[in-house]
Amino acid sequence: MLDFTPVRNKEMTITELTADLTPTDLHTLTNEMVDTVHQMIEDCTDADVVFVPDDPEANDTFAANEADIHISWTLGHVIVHLTASSEESAALAAELARGVPHQPRRSRSEIAWQTVTTIDHCRHRLEESRRMCLASLDMWPNDPYLDNTFTGRDGTSQVNAITRFVYGLSHADSHLGQIAKIIEQAQSAR
Repeated sequence: MLDFTPVRNKEMTITELTADLTPTDLHTLTNEMVDTVHQMIEDCTDADVVFVPDDPEANDTFAANEADIHISWTLGHVIVHLTASSEESAALAAELARGVPHQPRRSRSEIAWQTVTTIDHCRHRLEESRRMCLASLDMWPNDPYLDNTFTGRDGTSQVNAITRFVYGLSHADSHLGQIAKIIEQAQSAR
């Protein structure tokens, strides 16, 4: 898996991190990420999926409902969220790879996290997301338009299709510690 630490520590840009990656690498990295989450939840039960952890720092500034801004996320919630983010990045990356000019917009669909109440549903959601992200890579032309870029969030990085795809992996990676904490608390509460 990619180590995003240098990017998060502002020691390098995401463009620098992804400079040598190929579409084939994105297949591998997608599988590694999904497999990692599967391994993390391997021993989880349905009760672990809906367990509400103690998270005093919970702050979802993008919550659709004001009442949800400071709720602690369940395991089901995190999995729904990280898969939706990965799929969004994959879809937007496919557009860039095909030469479609960047448009600052969202391309996101996230199922209601409240509906994810079983470990089987979490596993299904992960596999569905894997399939969708890998399928998006099949939309790329043989010679993707990697010079089709836009300026990244940091204001300096030039983001191409590969980097845009990796944004989703980075976001998923940022939730791995949260998943570990939820599982630890849920299993301790059993």
